[in-house]
Amino acid sequence: MNNILSLLDNYTQCNTNDIATSIASDFRKRRIEKNLTREQVAEISGISVSNIIRFEQKGLISLKNLIGVSIALGYTSEIKNIFTSPKYSTMEELTQIRKNKGKKRAYRK
Repeated sequence: MNNILSLLDNYTQCNTNDIATSIASDFRKRRIEKNLTREQVAEISGISVSNIIRFEQKGLISLKNLIGVSIALGYTSEIKNIFTSPKYSTMEELTQIRKNKGKKRAYRK
């Protein structure tokens, strides 16, 4: 049942604010599970405590700071590999991905 709900969640969470809030909430959970304070994460990552607070409360963070807190909690490979695999939802998309593999630019249709 949890697997079905997580699959449904992936399809319903298309709003950027909802996704940011969800990531921030998950970050906070992982930080607390590791028994790390915001101050400790700030020290490890080199990011200010105020940026970590803003992230946890509002889901707002720069990409560079997101990478920093991810590394601080041990999520280096997850953040580093976020776009390594192509994603597609139709056969047409898969065909397009295969056709464009290795290209350096996209062009208007």
